[in-house]
Amino acid sequence: MPPPPPPEAPAPTLLGELVEEIFLRLPPDEPEWLVRASLASKHWLGLLTGPAFRTRYREFHGAPPMLGFLYTSIPGSSITQRFVSTTKFGTRARDMKDWGVCCLDYDAWDCRHGRVLLCNIHLTPNALVVWDPMIGDWNWLVAPENYPWQRVAVLCVVSGCDHRACHDGPFRLVSVALDEEDGCCVAYERVSSLETGEQSDPDHYLTHDDWDSMSHGLDHLVDDAHIEPMPPVLIEDALHFMLAYLHDGSVAILKYDLGSKCLSLIDAPLVETDIACATILMGTDDGSLGFARVDRLTLNLWSRQMASDGVPAWTQRVVINLKELLPIQNPKQSLIPIGSVEGSDIIFLNSLDLGVYEINLKSLQWKKIWKAEKFRALFPYMSFHNPPGILISTSFVFENNS
Repeated sequence: MPPPPPPEAPAPTLLGELVEEIFLRLPPDEPEWLVRASLASKHWLGLLTGPAFRTRYREFHGAPPMLGFLYTSIPGSSITQRFVSTTKFGTRARDMKDWGVCCLDYDAWDCRHGRVLLCNIHLTPNALVVWDPMIGDWNWLVAPENYPWQRVAVLCVVSGCDHRACHDGPFRLVSVALDEEDGCCVAYERVSSLETGEQSDPDHYLTHDDWDSMSHGLDHLVDDAHIEPMPPVLIEDALHFMLAYLHDGSVAILKYDLGSKCLSLIDAPLVETDIACATILMGTDDGSLGFARVDRLTLNLWSRQMASDGVPAWTQRVVINLKELLPIQNPKQSLIPIGSVEGSDIIFLNSLDLGVYEINLKSLQWKKIWKAEKFRALFPYMSFHNPPGILISTSFVFENNS
């Protein structure tokens, strides 16, 4: 009788380095793939949540993906949610109702470096909330003063941070406001002195004393100037806000230099009236300030770069016929710019009939990211998932919001 065949050898396991190389190539805008992989074994969970893999993953893919967005609506329209997920990413948050607060009372004012800035203008003084959707932390503050026109921006202040996965660290707030003084408008700035990144208790609001002292800014602005409720743009070491004039609808740009703590005014690349609702500021992929205007179905993009004489100047970069690019049947259809991704050529356009579109102005690739809504401004939430110290599977909901 022949001897029994030898037992089959166990299937060879993939080498750890090869497994890591495969995981590195999973797309960051589909973070649920990493979640499912992490659930397969404790070894993979440890690998995917370890600092070495997180660092390599971010370096391999470069710019962080958009995991969702926040928005503000046209006055008079209803708001049913503040954060819209464009992937299978679920935000972390405490229940604000436990603190006697309705989150729908808070408008999105800014979103940058993994943090969201919300403001309740119905409270006096205005209440500010800095929220980290990835880990769920909240910081509560009050605005410096109740100015008629005021905007606040949020940014990371961690030294050496590449801002691709900012979480749970020091942050900085910059408040720029306009107020009447001696018959004209004046711009002010205040920088929050809160740079601890520690979570605050709702019963212990950070007050006016937690802001730097007021500094004088710009005189002799037209007395009907106001700061548009649109996303501010960070270019290198300066924040830029869109300034509009009520008497004719023309626009200008208010610049705040974080280094010198000085405010200055930049002329728009075109001098036209009634364009405030059709223009937006951008941070282009070459690091320059961009200015986009949509005239019905034509998109124009200018960028501000240093000229040969050493003086910054506007240059028209792109002219796009949106009727030829998007599935638009009605030639009378109009689109309005509502947001952009800093450090890229990506812009968001809204049509009350067609929906919200994301367009890469360089490659001309586009996709529809949301249904038709009365959006006024869109704030993209850009971040890699898998923050340090958090199990990768705990921040997700497996559902389709499209």
